Parts: sequence; C-alpha cells; structure tokens
Amino acid sequence: MRTVLELLRRLEGAAVAALMIVMSVLYAVNVGVRELASSYAVKFAWIEEACLYALAWLVFLGLGLALEQRRQIAMTSLLERLARGVRRPIKLAIDLTGLAFSLYVAKLSLDITLLVARSGQASPTLDISTGWLYAAMPVGFVLLGLRYALELFSTDGRLGVKS
Repeated sequence: MRTVLELLRRLEGAAVAALMIVMSVLYAVNVGVRELASSYAVKFAWIEEACLYALAWLVFLGLGLALEQRRQIAMTSLLERLARGVRRPIKLAIDLTGLAFSLYVAKLSLDITLLVARSGQASPTLDISTGWLYAAMPVGFVLLGLRYALELFSTDGRLGVKS
C-alpha cells in the first residue's frame, strides 16, 4: 500500500512540476513572440488557452499534495494550545468534514464535467473538448479526499496534530 501511495505522490509531484515548467516556457515564448515578432503573435494565440488548461490542472492536482505537506491554510494556533486528548477529536472532525466535502465537490464537479463533455463544446484555439478543463476538478478533489481518508485511517501517529 505504501508503495502505491508513494508512486501516486511522485506522479502528482512530477505532474505539478511539469505543468509549472510548461506554463513558464509557453508564457515566455508568448511574450517573446509578441515583443520581437508581433506579426506572428496570432499563430501563438493557442498558448493562452493551453496555459489556462495547465493552470487548472496544476491547481487541482496540487490540492492533495498541499494537504499532505500541511501547506493548506489552517487555524492551528488554538488547536496547538489544546490538550492532546482534545486535539484528536477535533482533528478527526476536521478530517471527516474535509473528506465529506471533498467527495461532495468531486461528485458535483464530475456531473458538470460530464455535462460539458457531452455538450461537445470545444476550446476556440486548441479545438479540444472543454471537458478536459473541467475534469481537473473532480480528479483534484478525489485526490484531496484520498489524503483526508489517509489522515483518518493512519496508524503512524499522523492523526494528531504535530506536537
């Protein structure tokens, strides 16, 4: 199980890093073309759209990684002041709420993604289904829900807040 989770973690991290690099390079090319050869700028109009898709995927793929690395916004000052016995039930409630919310949003966003994909709507310059843009949300929230579930069922002491 740990090897599967480690593989997932590495794949997510690699995807987020690759998307960030691709976006940076594409934006640099786009700016360069606009500044140095503005007559060719029209041929590179697709870059804006590609970067929009990449940004959506980057944000939603990063949700689970951010939670796992405790980089999400959290109100920890009060929680850290509480006795260890009180922290556990509160952390459990937070993780249960996070899991329920993640799965709920994943379901809603999957419904929207399928609706958009079935509509046949395509992006103007890339001419690919806008369903691919919307698909980032259910994937990201399923991965976030997985991280909350791992926190709930972990046996290695991660359930409580770090002391």
